[in-house]
This record gives sequence, C-alpha cells and structure tokens, in this order.
Amino acid sequence: MSGLNKQKIVDSVPQTGFFGHPKGLFTLFFTEFWERFSYYGMRAILVFYMYYEVSKGGLGLDETTALAIMSVYGSLVYMSGIIGGWLADRIFGTSRAIFYGGIFIMLGHIALAIPGSLSMFFVSMVLIVIGTGLLKPNVSSVVGDIYSEEDNRRDAGFSIFYMGINLGGFLAPLIVGAVGMKINFHLGFSIAAIGMFFGLLVFIFTKKNSLGLAGTYVANPLSQEEKKKVFTIIGLCAIILAILIAIAIPTGLLTVDSFIALIGILGIGIPIVYFVVMYRSPKTTEVEQSRIIAYIPLFIASVMFWAIQEQGSTILANYADKRTQLEFAGIHISPAWFQSLNPLFIIILAPVFAWLWVKLGNRQPTIPKKFSLGLLFAGLSFIVILLPAYFGGDDSLVNPLWLVLSYFIVVLGELCLSPVGLSATTKLAPSAFSAQTMSLWFLSNAAAQAINAQIVKFYSPETEMLYFGIIGGASIVLSIILFMLAPKIQTYMKGIK
Repeated sequence: MSGLNKQKIVDSVPQTGFFGHPKGLFTLFFTEFWERFSYYGMRAILVFYMYYEVSKGGLGLDETTALAIMSVYGSLVYMSGIIGGWLADRIFGTSRAIFYGGIFIMLGHIALAIPGSLSMFFVSMVLIVIGTGLLKPNVSSVVGDIYSEEDNRRDAGFSIFYMGINLGGFLAPLIVGAVGMKINFHLGFSIAAIGMFFGLLVFIFTKKNSLGLAGTYVANPLSQEEKKKVFTIIGLCAIILAILIAIAIPTGLLTVDSFIALIGILGIGIPIVYFVVMYRSPKTTEVEQSRIIAYIPLFIASVMFWAIQEQGSTILANYADKRTQLEFAGIHISPAWFQSLNPLFIIILAPVFAWLWVKLGNRQPTIPKKFSLGLLFAGLSFIVILLPAYFGGDDSLVNPLWLVLSYFIVVLGELCLSPVGLSATTKLAPSAFSAQTMSLWFLSNAAAQAINAQIVKFYSPETEMLYFGIIGGASIVLSIILFMLAPKIQTYMKGIK
C-alpha cells in the first residue's frame, strides 16, 4: 500500500472522539474487549477442565499432558495469525478477517459449551485457532491504520487499546472462572460464547461511522490467476494432510508427544521462513529491509518474554491450584481468579505508562531499551516465585501474595514491551506485508508457547526452584545483552523511534 493510500485511510477516520484519540479506537477497543473476554474466560478454566477428574466435570487427562496441550493450544492460536494476516493482505482485507474470525471463535466456544467428549474439545480447538488467527492480528493492524506514522498519540493509543484487551481479560476469569469452577465448566464456556457475540455486534454496528476506510483496503491483492493457483494448492494440501492424518493416527506415528514436538519445530521454523521471505521480496525496499533486520532481536526478546508471561495460564495456574493456600483472610480463592491479576494490574498501570511515554516525548527510552526493561522484569517475576520454596520447602502451601507479587512484576515488563511491540510492528512493517508483519509479531508468542510445551514437563514441586531460576536468569541475561545492543539496533530502524 502506498504512502498516499495510508494517508487517505487516516483522513477518512474521525481523528477525535475517544479520549482525544481517533473515533475508530472506540470500535476496536470494545471489539477486542469482548473477544478477549471470551478467550481469557475460556482459558481461565480450560487447563482445570482438562486435568480435573471426570467425576468433577473434567476430561481426566494427565496433568503434565494437560499443561503441554494448553501451551500447544496457545501456540496454535497465535501461529494461525500468519494465515489470518496473509488472507487479509492478499484476499479480503482486515475488516472482513475480523468479522469472520469472530464467527469462528463464537462457534468454538459453543462447541466447548456442549457437554461431550475429548472429540468436542478438539473441534473447539480447531475453530478457536482459526478464528483467533483471523481476528487478533488484524484488529491490531487496523489500530495502526487509524494513526499516521508521525502521530505522537500512536504509542499512547496502543496502550489504551491494550487496556481494553486487559479489561476483558480481568473480568472474564472472575465471571467465567466462578461459574465454571463452582457450577459447571460448560456453563462457563457458554458465557465465553456470549461475550464473543457481543463483540461481533459492536464491530458490525459501529465500524461504518468510526473506521472510515480503515480495514477495507487489500494491501497486496492477488490477481485472479494467482487466486486460482493458491486455492488449488490449498485444496491439494488439505487432501494430503487428511490422508497423512488418517494414516498416522492408526499406526501410532501421530501421538500427543509427536504433535507437541511438531508444534515446537513449526513455532521456531515458521518465523525464520517469514523473515527470509519478507526480506528477500522484491516488494520490500532497502529501507524496509534494514527495518526487518532491526526487528529480529526485538522478536527474539519477545519470545523470551512471552515464554515467561504465558506460563501464568499453565505452570502458575497449576501452582495456584496445587501449591497455594486458597483460604486467605476468611475468603476462599478460586485458582481461576489468579488469571485476573495480570489484566488487573495492566488496567491500573497502562494509563500511567501511556502518560509517561507522552510526557517524556523524545526523551523516552528507545524501543530496544523498552524491550530490555520488559525482559528484566519478566526474569525477576520468576526469581520471586522461587523464593517460597527456598524459605519454606516444596511440601507446604504458599501464601497467595507471592503469586500476586510475581504477576505484578511481570506486568511491569509487559507494559514496557507488549504495547510498544504492537506499535513498533506497525512502524517497521514493509508496506506489502503490513497485516502479515503484525501476524509475525504474534508468532513470537506462538514460538514462546511452542517452547513452553516442551519444557513444562520439567516442572514439579521438587524442581520448581531450578525451573524458575534457570528461566528467570536467562531472561535477565538476555535483557542486559539487548540493552547493550540497543544503539546499534536503533540505527537499523532508519528513523523509526
């Protein structure tokens, strides 16, 4: 998309109307709010649904297997963003991708809401993976479309948008978690489906008057001949994949363990391929190539950060269920409620960080330095959570305030890295790969969770000090390296700050 078209989109969007930001931010804020409500509500109870006994309404899976599947699920959700970004860039644009994605997500939660078996669980996985891949990277990409590249409100706008994500993430575990854990898992999943329905309503009825042309352009459309070729390839690949699965499952070649290993390979391999394809594309200019090189260390840092942050829904969720004192100050705490801590702290602190970046203006830390701070806090959050075992041993229940502190520290890192990463991605993205580069950003989360699926097997109460110490220490070391390289990385950004 040319610079002229980008400016045309910005001009079509009312530039005031939502806390001093473009009016379209309202639509995107609440669409993402309800989508995240549905996703985080489902996720708050999903791991417990998998490993709780059948007599308690669960699927009765092995705990370690459930934790690995949870990570694989998260990896696939973000990995599918590459497909969603490509479809938006080449076929139907970001606005339609958001709408179709919401439909798939809602159907996925409806599938979970139907009392059934493991097969229904896997059907829901497929639907939610496809839907989130279509919706999540593209709604973030549209946020970038409603601001010009020189607009100083851009980072603050992403911080506000990020607060909407976390407002949904805060309420969902409290509501869905309470219903799902105390009454019935499937009723909890039903509430998640209703949340996505509300998100679709907001998007459909407000986009016309608030988003203008944002999301309507196809950045790099396929020709009719290319479409025929692509659809033929997709059809053939689907047939071949179905045949391979039909052979692999009965013969024992495709098992849970082998599938987890495959996701690990894809989680690391796909981003590498995408970086190479974008860099070597004739549609990528020399300046854009330099920016891609600058983006690589930021991507690696993001993988390290999310590898820690995403364990809040796996290892720390299990820690809350098995290792934490849930009777505190006369209140019984549901283990699902701890999932609300991360978004709660973001809701409180996001306006502070948004104000801080605007207040500092040109004096604020560079993007690489913000990323290094994010890694530092992430590492410290794991160092903190190993202390209870150091002081009290691995056989006693832990005061829940230790978990609260760990979640708080990682949020400080998240606010230094995540909204800044979203904004940086829209700035550094090659024009021909705008939505796909946003998908690449979410692939850092996919890669992190693919790695987590391999390493969760090493966690146990007996090994938790070593587990948290090694991962936390690695993040701190990487933060120091990134901080030292920050000036060099900045030169490759070619004017982007």
